[in-house]
Amino acid sequence: MKRFQIVTLGCKVNQCESAAMAHLLAGAGMQPVRDGVPDVVVINTCTVTGKAAMQSRQVIRRAHREHPQAEIIVTGCYAQTAPSEIMAIDGIVQIVGHADKMRIAEILSEPRDSRQAPCMPGPAVDPACPFAALPSVSREGRTRAFLKIQDGCSTRCTYCIVPDARGRSRSMPVADVCRHVRTLEEEGVYEVVLTGIHLGAYGADLQPPLRLKDLLDLLIGGSTVATRFRISSIEPTEVDAGLIDLINDSRLRLCRHLHIPMQSGDDGILRRMGRPYTGEHFAQTLTAIQRSIPGAAIGVDVMAGFPGESEEAFENTCRLIEELPITYLHVFPFSPRKGTPAAAFKPRVPEGVTKERCRKLRLLGDVKRSAFYRSQVGQTLSVLIESEADGKKVVAQGWSDNYVPVVMDAPVKANTLVHARMIGISADGKAIGVVV
Repeated sequence: MKRFQIVTLGCKVNQCESAAMAHLLAGAGMQPVRDGVPDVVVINTCTVTGKAAMQSRQVIRRAHREHPQAEIIVTGCYAQTAPSEIMAIDGIVQIVGHADKMRIAEILSEPRDSRQAPCMPGPAVDPACPFAALPSVSREGRTRAFLKIQDGCSTRCTYCIVPDARGRSRSMPVADVCRHVRTLEEEGVYEVVLTGIHLGAYGADLQPPLRLKDLLDLLIGGSTVATRFRISSIEPTEVDAGLIDLINDSRLRLCRHLHIPMQSGDDGILRRMGRPYTGEHFAQTLTAIQRSIPGAAIGVDVMAGFPGESEEAFENTCRLIEELPITYLHVFPFSPRKGTPAAAFKPRVPEGVTKERCRKLRLLGDVKRSAFYRSQVGQTLSVLIESEADGKKVVAQGWSDNYVPVVMDAPVKANTLVHARMIGISADGKAIGVVV
């Protein structure tokens, strides 16, 4: 029996797809190994930044160095957009594009000497296949499941290579989403995280078209009352009054947590990025969320060092973050991606300046996160328990619906939803809860 190992870089969608590949490989009679010696290593790569592409190359080289006899299969966004760079690395057996990554088990079933040498992958999207549904769902232990319901992106931000890597936006049919959710409920999953590359575009390509809000309305109306849903990420232009009201009226069936890419708080930089909103619009959106959804957590992506970002532009971003009800930041340095308009933009921000701006933003993010956690002391939150106390040193841990990590010294079982009152903050920054 062949043994396989999958190494995943990048986003939650990649994690979902790696789980599906593992399911297919196991179904083909192969055995997953974590610490043993694999016969096959599948590397699911990322290319959203130059650092991600570099890390992908490092993982490929390390896999070949540590397992020289293994078959090395490379797939994912870096494989799709830069196959020639991968072909230059020793030890590669096969490069598999997005359109064929769910065929890796089939490819491996062929005799090794009869397979094609590493070759350029085809288009990221098969025009005859609107949405490639995954055969299984990524799980974090027994408590949380990630369900990919959308893929691709039809928006062209000037810095982003993802549309080239993933193709146009496509949506999972509503009936298939509901079927997957029912299966997860039957397996005892209490939280489903809906994921996609451009999740807010869900449904625009379906017939008849519908919105993400329409799907959420169906899910909370048609699933059991125990399951809650979390939105992985959504654009600020796609957060409207209808979605905000639905979250607020859902009785915690929709988690009070939105992750919204901002990228910059400066209008000039936003225009250069091709982002379809202003700093004022972004501020109005977050203010509306805070006003209508008490206790909502709002995460934000922000980029430092975009070409032309002056000190004034950077300060505009910092000032907007300081003023707004933001819970945490995901900070990224600008990374020129070959084939995108921004790769040729001038003037470039010096690397040292970009690094310092990232440092300042991360410190600001730490301050915002700590302040939000402290604001929840005294509140009663719905917490999904992910690990149990052992009666000695280990305490039970979980996540609240509004994305606060909670610890509690109580005999609560993993994979249960409990109501807990926050009574303080632990030494490592988590909220301390007591069951009510």
